[in-house]
Amino acid sequence: MNYEIVNLEQKTLVGVSAITSNSDPKMGKIIEGLWQKLYQGGLYTTIRNKTNEHAIGLYSDYLADKYCVTVGSEVSKPENDELTIKIIPTGKYAKFSVHGPMEKVVGEAWSEIWQMDLDRSYTGDFEEYLNSDLENADINIFIALK
Repeated sequence: MNYEIVNLEQKTLVGVSAITSNSDPKMGKIIEGLWQKLYQGGLYTTIRNKTNEHAIGLYSDYLADKYCVTVGSEVSKPENDELTIKIIPTGKYAKFSVHGPMEKVVGEAWSEIWQMDLDRSYTGDFEEYLNSDLENADINIFIALK
């Protein structure tokens, strides 16, 4: 799987969070529940100061096999105290671009990424959903590097 190395500026993300792990049999349901809260629960429309219409799924706060998942939007200034606020740090990232049926291509991409020998920093990896077309999704996956 091809990728490019990019340098990103800090981003502020506002959304909803949960703690999970890849070994948790409920991981998929937990993450799916966050996305449902964001969209079907109406939280997306309450996020103020969005910098764009892209949705972001952030994986951060890695501890042993657990991590925090936050889904939401990038904002210019956080003004939603009732929601989770996370910082995606400035730094070097491996950027993977995928296209196709959303669930299929994201899952396949992560399966390949996990097998790659990337010099990961585990400071914050994220998916950026550039459109909302479930069958023809355009998604960038950013893996934080040392």
